Amino acid sequence: MHDFGIKDAIDIFLVALLLYNMFKLMKESGNINIFTGILSFIGVWIIVTQILDMKLMGAIMDKIISVGMVVLVILFQDEIRRFLVELGSHKRWRFFLKHFTPQKDSSGEKSYIVPLTLACVNMAKKKVGALIVLQGDIALTNIERSGEIINADISSRLIENIFFKNSPLHDGAMIIANSRIVAAGCILPVAHDHDIPKELGLRHRSALGISHESDAKAIVVSEETGNISVAYKGKLHIKLTPKELEDFISESAVS
Repeated sequence: MHDFGIKDAIDIFLVALLLYNMFKLMKESGNINIFTGILSFIGVWIIVTQILDMKLMGAIMDKIISVGMVVLVILFQDEIRRFLVELGSHKRWRFFLKHFTPQKDSSGEKSYIVPLTLACVNMAKKKVGALIVLQGDIALTNIERSGEIINADISSRLIENIFFKNSPLHDGAMIIANSRIVAAGCILPVAHDHDIPKELGLRHRSALGISHESDAKAIVVSEETGNISVAYKGKLHIKLTPKELEDFISESAVS
């Protein structure tokens, strides 16, 4: 009989950790009932094949499991992508990889915090709608290509002019990366979360969409209310004060 050792304990711990993170992810996305059903089916499959040793029923369930894995990947592609994004952007991984990857020059990295905050506050007062994405470690090259490449220094006047109501780029998203305005008028993926308040519009859904698929922070200035919100890691932080907004931007600048 196989003795229970350290390797078995680590194996159980890793499986439990994986199941916990899957449970947490499914609960946040509103698919917890599907996750429970999948676990129940796997439990029955193990009983039929390993304990009761039913050959015919086991063969049928084996086929369902093999096909079902492909179906699950298709059904939960957004959740899987989000899980991998969160895993890749985790601070512990980034700390480890930092010693093996070339470091970018951080000089002047905080210089855009004040003009960006000022621009958002000014637009909020005038109820000018805006959507600004602060790139994290994950590149947004495809998103940038969907708009107009600008590659300009960050200034509050330029940001406000781009989102001015008569500007041809005001409806899209602005991408900020490496302390520069990279592109504007960009198209973002739209989140379809059912728990998003109905009063929040397309800008908020787009901000959530990009936060699901990357480690970026997306700032939204509401055209209807003038409220400022930030989407990050699939969560929407609404009605931020100028100080809270500045804190979010500062975290992006030093991360």
